[in-house]
Amino acid sequence: MTTAAAAADPENTLLLELKDGTVVVELRPDLAPVHVARIKELTREGFYDGIVFHRVIEGFMAQTGDPTGTGMGGSGKNLKAEFTNEPFLRGTMGMARAQNPNSADSQFFICFQPARFLDGQYTVVGRVTSGMEFVDKIKRGVGQSGSVPDPKDKIISMKVQADVQ
Repeated sequence: MTTAAAAADPENTLLLELKDGTVVVELRPDLAPVHVARIKELTREGFYDGIVFHRVIEGFMAQTGDPTGTGMGGSGKNLKAEFTNEPFLRGTMGMARAQNPNSADSQFFICFQPARFLDGQYTVVGRVTSGMEFVDKIKRGVGQSGSVPDPKDKIISMKVQADVQ
């Protein structure tokens, strides 16, 4: 584990187990307290375990968090936007949403590279502090939509670090 990961607040650190290794995400409750609380709640329920990366666009991002695997599903609880001026950089974890700014639910994405056109229009919930090389290995989609052919890569498990013994 990296020094940055060890120094982080375990209550606001996610551990995403992917096929190639563990990704450590530092959550940002200072930027998006409602979204961070909801992600931790769903994580603790095991909601994200086994969910696929259904939309992965080369040079942009990898998106997950839909239990149907289609990009149309979620947990059933829309969240009010918590937009900030925090930039979308490589490793930023943001909340996916529909056209309505207040439609984020359980889906999130991790940026492969800076995506500054998202700044102020999507909710930033965290940043990868370790394991970005494993995010880089997520199977890419095809076409402009980025939908991924089967078999899709998935989150093997997702835990709040404070809950891991």
